[in-house]
Amino acid sequence: MSESATLDQVSVSAAGMRIVRLLVGAPPQTVADLIKATGVTRTAVTEQLNELVGAGYLERRTERLSGRGRPRHLYSATDAALMLLFASNQRLLMPAVWRAVNTACDRKTVDRIIAEVSHSLAAHYRAQITAKRPDTRLRQMMELLQEEGVLLHVDEDGDGGLVVHKRSCPFISMYEETGAVCCVDLQMMKEVVGANVVQTACRHKGAPCCSFAIASTNGRSS
Repeated sequence: MSESATLDQVSVSAAGMRIVRLLVGAPPQTVADLIKATGVTRTAVTEQLNELVGAGYLERRTERLSGRGRPRHLYSATDAALMLLFASNQRLLMPAVWRAVNTACDRKTVDRIIAEVSHSLAAHYRAQITAKRPDTRLRQMMELLQEEGVLLHVDEDGDGGLVVHKRSCPFISMYEETGAVCCVDLQMMKEVVGANVVQTACRHKGAPCCSFAIASTNGRSS
Protein backbone atom coordinates (compact mmCIF):
# COMPACT_ATOMS: atom_id res chain seq x y z
CA MET A 1 0.00 0.00 0.00
CA SER A 2 1.37 3.40 -0.92
CA GLU A 3 1.94 6.22 1.57
CA SER A 4 -0.92 8.23 0.04
CA ALA A 5 -3.29 5.30 0.48
CA THR A 6 -2.21 4.98 4.10
CA LEU A 7 -2.89 8.64 4.70
CA ASP A 8 -6.34 8.29 3.09
CA GLN A 9 -7.21 5.80 5.80
CA VAL A 10 -6.53 8.23 8.63
CA SER A 11 -7.62 11.49 7.02
CA VAL A 12 -10.88 12.05 5.15
CA SER A 13 -11.77 15.32 3.43
CA ALA A 14 -14.87 17.35 4.32
CA ALA A 15 -16.49 16.21 1.06
CA GLY A 16 -15.70 12.59 1.91
CA MET A 17 -17.12 12.96 5.41
CA ARG A 18 -20.34 14.33 3.92
CA ILE A 19 -20.76 11.15 1.88
CA VAL A 20 -19.91 8.99 4.89
CA ARG A 21 -22.63 10.74 6.93
CA LEU A 22 -25.15 10.17 4.14
CA LEU A 23 -24.43 6.44 4.05
CA VAL A 24 -23.92 5.46 7.70
CA GLY A 25 -27.08 3.80 8.99
CA ALA A 26 -28.83 4.24 5.64
CA PRO A 27 -29.73 1.81 2.84
CA PRO A 28 -27.18 1.41 0.02
CA GLN A 29 -27.21 4.29 -2.45
CA THR A 30 -26.21 4.76 -6.05
CA VAL A 31 -23.98 7.43 -7.55
CA ALA A 32 -27.13 9.17 -8.82
CA ASP A 33 -28.61 9.18 -5.30
CA LEU A 34 -25.45 10.75 -3.90
CA ILE A 35 -25.23 13.34 -6.69
CA LYS A 36 -28.77 14.40 -5.86
CA ALA A 37 -28.08 14.53 -2.12
CA THR A 38 -24.81 16.45 -2.36
CA GLY A 39 -25.50 18.66 -5.36
CA VAL A 40 -22.02 18.16 -6.82
CA THR A 41 -20.83 16.67 -10.09
CA ARG A 42 -20.63 12.99 -10.97
CA THR A 43 -16.85 13.29 -11.28
CA ALA A 44 -16.51 14.75 -7.78
CA VAL A 45 -18.79 12.13 -6.21
CA THR A 46 -17.05 9.29 -8.04
CA GLU A 47 -13.60 10.44 -6.91
CA GLN A 48 -14.75 10.60 -3.29
CA LEU A 49 -16.40 7.19 -3.49
CA ASN A 50 -13.29 5.57 -4.95
CA GLU A 51 -11.12 7.04 -2.18
CA LEU A 52 -13.52 5.95 0.55
CA VAL A 53 -13.81 2.43 -0.86
CA GLY A 54 -10.02 2.21 -1.11
CA ALA A 55 -9.65 3.36 2.50
CA GLY A 56 -12.17 0.76 3.71
CA TYR A 57 -14.92 3.15 4.78
CA LEU A 58 -17.37 2.13 2.06
CA GLU A 59 -18.31 -1.10 0.30
CA ARG A 60 -19.36 -1.26 -3.35
CA ARG A 61 -21.47 -3.98 -4.91
CA THR A 62 -22.92 -4.34 -8.36
CA GLU A 63 -26.65 -4.72 -8.85
CA ARG A 64 -27.86 -6.16 -12.15
CA LEU A 65 -31.20 -4.73 -13.19
CA SER A 66 -33.94 -6.73 -14.87
CA GLY A 67 -34.25 -6.42 -18.61
CA ARG A 68 -31.43 -4.94 -20.65
CA GLY A 69 -30.53 -2.06 -18.32
CA ARG A 70 -26.93 -1.48 -17.39
CA PRO A 71 -25.74 -2.77 -13.97
CA ARG A 72 -25.33 -0.12 -11.30
CA HIS A 73 -23.08 0.24 -8.28
CA LEU A 74 -24.53 0.45 -4.79
CA TYR A 75 -22.50 1.96 -1.95
CA SER A 76 -22.86 1.28 1.76
CA ALA A 77 -20.89 2.28 4.85
CA THR A 78 -18.64 -0.18 6.71
CA ASP A 79 -18.12 -0.47 10.46
CA ALA A 80 -14.91 1.53 9.95
CA ALA A 81 -17.03 4.46 8.74
CA LEU A 82 -19.13 4.27 11.87
CA MET A 83 -16.01 4.34 14.02
CA LEU A 84 -14.68 7.26 11.96
CA LEU A 85 -17.76 9.33 12.80
CA PHE A 86 -17.37 8.64 16.49
CA ALA A 87 -13.59 8.84 16.78
CA SER A 88 -13.83 11.45 19.54
CA ASN A 89 -16.21 9.21 21.50
CA GLN A 90 -13.74 6.34 21.16
CA ARG A 91 -11.07 8.52 22.76
CA LEU A 92 -13.40 8.95 25.73
CA LEU A 93 -14.77 5.42 25.81
CA MET A 94 -11.57 3.35 25.76
CA PRO A 95 -9.85 5.18 28.64
CA ALA A 96 -13.10 4.90 30.64
CA VAL A 97 -13.25 1.16 29.98
CA TRP A 98 -9.61 0.70 30.94
CA ARG A 99 -10.04 2.70 34.17
CA ALA A 100 -13.02 0.51 35.03
CA VAL A 101 -10.96 -2.64 34.41
CA ASN A 102 -8.18 -1.40 36.70
CA THR A 103 -10.68 -0.39 39.38
CA ALA A 104 -12.81 -3.53 39.34
CA CYS A 105 -10.08 -6.14 38.82
CA ASP A 106 -7.11 -7.25 40.88
CA ARG A 107 -3.64 -7.23 39.31
CA LYS A 108 -3.78 -10.91 38.39
CA THR A 109 -7.00 -10.39 36.44
CA VAL A 110 -5.63 -7.27 34.73
CA ASP A 111 -2.57 -9.26 33.65
CA ARG A 112 -4.84 -11.98 32.27
CA ILE A 113 -6.80 -9.37 30.28
CA ILE A 114 -3.57 -7.89 28.90
CA ALA A 115 -2.36 -11.35 27.88
CA GLU A 116 -5.64 -12.10 26.08
CA VAL A 117 -5.67 -8.77 24.23
CA SER A 118 -2.02 -9.21 23.25
CA HIS A 119 -2.67 -12.74 22.01
CA SER A 120 -5.65 -11.60 19.92
CA LEU A 121 -3.67 -8.78 18.29
CA ALA A 122 -0.67 -11.04 17.72
CA ALA A 123 -2.85 -13.60 15.92
CA HIS A 124 -3.99 -10.86 13.52
CA TYR A 125 -0.44 -9.95 12.49
CA ARG A 126 1.11 -13.42 12.74
CA ALA A 127 -1.28 -14.71 10.06
CA GLN A 128 0.19 -12.19 7.59
CA ILE A 129 3.88 -12.83 8.26
CA THR A 130 5.88 -15.34 6.24
CA ALA A 131 9.46 -14.87 7.48
CA LYS A 132 11.21 -17.34 9.78
CA ARG A 133 14.00 -15.21 11.30
CA PRO A 134 12.93 -13.04 14.26
CA ASP A 135 14.55 -9.89 12.87
CA THR A 136 12.82 -10.33 9.50
CA ARG A 137 9.52 -11.09 11.20
CA LEU A 138 9.89 -7.87 13.19
CA ARG A 139 10.52 -5.89 10.03
CA GLN A 140 7.49 -7.44 8.32
CA MET A 141 5.32 -6.63 11.32
CA MET A 142 6.46 -3.01 11.23
CA GLU A 143 5.54 -2.84 7.55
CA LEU A 144 2.03 -4.06 8.42
CA LEU A 145 1.70 -1.43 11.13
CA GLN A 146 2.83 1.29 8.72
CA GLU A 147 0.17 0.18 6.25
CA GLU A 148 -2.38 0.70 9.04
CA GLY A 149 -1.16 4.27 9.55
CA VAL A 150 1.19 3.80 12.53
CA LEU A 151 4.08 6.28 12.47
CA LEU A 152 7.37 4.48 13.04
CA HIS A 153 10.85 4.00 11.71
CA VAL A 154 13.39 1.19 12.04
CA ASP A 155 17.13 1.67 12.72
CA GLU A 156 20.03 -0.69 13.23
CA ASP A 157 21.95 -0.66 16.50
CA GLY A 158 25.72 -0.93 16.75
CA ASP A 159 25.58 -4.73 16.53
CA GLY A 160 23.38 -4.78 13.43
CA GLY A 161 20.16 -5.53 15.32
CA LEU A 162 16.90 -3.75 14.60
CA VAL A 163 15.51 -0.98 16.80
CA VAL A 164 11.88 0.03 16.22
CA HIS A 165 10.86 3.57 17.13
CA LYS A 166 7.05 3.83 17.39
CA ARG A 167 6.25 7.52 17.06
CA SER A 168 2.48 7.05 17.39
CA CYS A 169 0.70 4.88 19.93
CA PRO A 170 -2.86 3.45 19.80
CA PHE A 171 -2.87 3.10 23.60
CA ILE A 172 -1.82 6.65 24.50
CA SER A 173 -5.30 7.68 25.71
CA MET A 174 -5.44 4.60 27.97
CA TYR A 175 -2.11 5.19 29.70
CA GLU A 176 -2.12 5.44 33.49
CA GLU A 177 0.62 5.50 36.10
CA THR A 178 1.12 1.73 36.32
CA GLY A 179 1.81 1.60 32.57
CA ALA A 180 -0.02 -1.73 32.42
CA VAL A 181 -1.58 -1.10 29.01
CA CYS A 182 1.91 -0.60 27.51
CA CYS A 183 2.51 -4.30 28.14
CA VAL A 184 0.06 -5.07 25.31
CA ASP A 185 2.48 -3.72 22.69
CA LEU A 186 5.46 -5.57 24.12
CA GLN A 187 3.73 -8.92 24.60
CA MET A 188 2.18 -8.71 21.13
CA MET A 189 5.61 -8.17 19.53
CA LYS A 190 7.11 -11.08 21.46
CA GLU A 191 4.39 -13.42 20.21
CA VAL A 192 4.61 -12.28 16.59
CA VAL A 193 8.41 -12.17 16.40
CA GLY A 194 8.96 -15.37 18.35
CA ALA A 195 11.84 -13.89 20.35
CA ASN A 196 12.50 -11.82 23.44
CA VAL A 197 11.61 -8.26 22.50
CA VAL A 198 12.59 -5.57 25.03
CA GLN A 199 11.57 -1.93 25.38
CA THR A 200 14.63 0.28 25.08
CA ALA A 201 12.95 3.70 25.50
CA CYS A 202 9.62 5.03 26.77
CA ARG A 203 7.86 8.29 25.95
CA HIS A 204 6.46 8.35 29.48
CA LYS A 205 10.00 8.45 30.87
CA GLY A 206 11.14 11.39 28.76
CA ALA A 207 12.04 9.75 25.43
CA PRO A 208 10.56 11.20 22.20
CA CYS A 209 8.81 7.89 21.56
CA CYS A 210 8.73 4.26 22.66
CA SER A 211 11.43 2.05 21.15
CA PHE A 212 11.76 -1.72 20.98
CA ALA A 213 14.46 -4.20 20.00
CA ILE A 214 15.05 -7.93 19.95
CA ALA A 215 17.27 -8.93 22.86
CA SER A 216 20.84 -9.35 21.65
CA THR A 217 20.98 -13.07 22.31
CA ASN A 218 18.13 -13.62 19.80
CA GLY A 219 18.58 -10.67 17.48
CA ARG A 220 19.88 -12.58 14.47
CA SER A 221 18.88 -16.14 15.18
CA SER A 222 17.55 -18.19 12.26
